Amino acid sequence: SRPRRLHYHRVMTDTQRPDTGTDTPAAAIPATTATTAPASSFDASTAQEVDALIIGAGPVGLFTAFQLGLQGVQAHICDTLPVMGGQCIELYADKPIYDIPGIPLCTGRELAEKLQQQIAPFASIFHPRTQVAELLAQGDGRWRVQLQGQEPAPNGDGSTWLLAKTIFVTAGVGAFVPKQLRLPGIDALVGRQVFYHPDLGDAWVAQQAAAVAPSKAPKIVVHGGDEAAVQAAVAAAQHPLLAPASVVLLHRRDQFSAPQALLD
Repeated sequence: SRPRRLHYHRVMTDTQRPDTGTDTPAAAIPATTATTAPASSFDASTAQEVDALIIGAGPVGLFTAFQLGLQGVQAHICDTLPVMGGQCIELYADKPIYDIPGIPLCTGRELAEKLQQQIAPFASIFHPRTQVAELLAQGDGRWRVQLQGQEPAPNGDGSTWLLAKTIFVTAGVGAFVPKQLRLPGIDALVGRQVFYHPDLGDAWVAQQAAAVAPSKAPKIVVHGGDEAAVQAAVAAAQHPLLAPASVVLLHRRDQFSAPQALLD
């Protein structure tokens, strides 16, 4: 059977520059400055009404959720990454950061963990692996938001709809998105045999395992060299639904950017 390739490289959008471990300040969008996008399928009965949506789960986004929580406002937070932390997790997870007020030295991972501990009492709701696909001002002053992600949604197209009273943009200088392979004919295989940053949840794994003939063992190639790629390779090799899969971790270098404990 043909191998199923899991691609684990990320790239920032064109405007991004990883200058520091933190993001740009939060900015709230007033409804009076709205620009309309093309209308898409929207069912008000499936939309969730929220007080505040924070776009970007980096340090500024998490601290914004903390400040909102102090005012009794529960925040929803969306990010293209599967975890909170933004650049601190994606670029500086195990590197020292020196420019955080009141903290002489910490790693990106430690900063992200402390910020999440800080907002824990306010029960903020995180929407991982999602991007804002549509943002439309409504006549009542609220925002209609379409979050496009990989997780199943009520309308079946991977979207989640929100009606938000306030939007806070804390996306820094852009969003992290999968770096797609530029190979002839590969686009036709995306979603069937080529997957960019799959979450490797049981439902997804079961679907992929069912697509392989029972008489053939799955063949999996994980492309990437960071912590997410190594974790995916280990998870695929140990998942009971994929046994006895052949798992190959493919990287252009002979070193991996992952904790030694994970490599061992």
